[in-house]
Amino acid sequence: MRSISYNIIVDSVAKLCAEACCQLGDDVLEALAKSLEQEVSSGGREILKLLMENARISREENIPMCQDTGFTVVFLELGQDVHLEGGDINEAINEGVRKGYRQGYLRKSIVGHPLKRVNTGDNTPCVIHTRVVPGENLKITVAPKGGGSENMSALKMLKPADGVEGVKKFVIDTVKAAGPNPCPPLVIGVGIGGTMEKAALMAKEALLREVGTKNPQQDLAELELQLLNEINKLGIGPQGLGGRVTALAVHIKTFAAHIASLPVAVNINCHAARHKSIIL
Repeated sequence: MRSISYNIIVDSVAKLCAEACCQLGDDVLEALAKSLEQEVSSGGREILKLLMENARISREENIPMCQDTGFTVVFLELGQDVHLEGGDINEAINEGVRKGYRQGYLRKSIVGHPLKRVNTGDNTPCVIHTRVVPGENLKITVAPKGGGSENMSALKMLKPADGVEGVKKFVIDTVKAAGPNPCPPLVIGVGIGGTMEKAALMAKEALLREVGTKNPQQDLAELELQLLNEINKLGIGPQGLGGRVTALAVHIKTFAAHIASLPVAVNINCHAARHKSIIL
């Protein structure tokens, strides 16, 4: 049994919040650079260069790459042999978000009641997804999610007879309807199967996969490539001003499904696919 203290969790989450908002991952930067080779629109190429320059300035000057520093989504992989001391883990995560957003001068975007719309002033509460795993480590992943791209996400309960073609149509239609609103080029997470909430969670989790990596399941790898090609044929382009690069990647996760159901969720992320992790 291994002990991890409340304060270590708080400080780790605070650090991850600042890093995630100011340091775009190398995988995304490489994907943006590669997209320059594919983009034929002069305007689109200039936008891609500006996005890369924005990411460079953000990293070097330690300032947020976007004014929308997001709803803080936290994924925990909690080892079953870990003992947490000094307080509740969920409160430690929220306290870390408060500290990180205050110290990092990150925008506070959360309202405490969805209808009364009063800002909580510290970007909490955050959304926490916890999974218990073997071992004595705690992995924390902080993934700030911007409102513009989240608003363009969607879920649909397809009929099993709709099959793969129905899935493809729904994903493509969702991106087409989103147009310029989620600030393309996009990273698109797709969850297929499970129940309504499981499909939505898988779509979010799919965004954490490193851009440029291949799905280990061959059929899903092929489907991801098909979807990416079709989405980039839409002509939406960087920032919605036209071009070949509407998306940088499509990532799919699947789960078992009921004989009567085919849930599909699409979670859209702008090019700023922000997430940072630590293992304690």
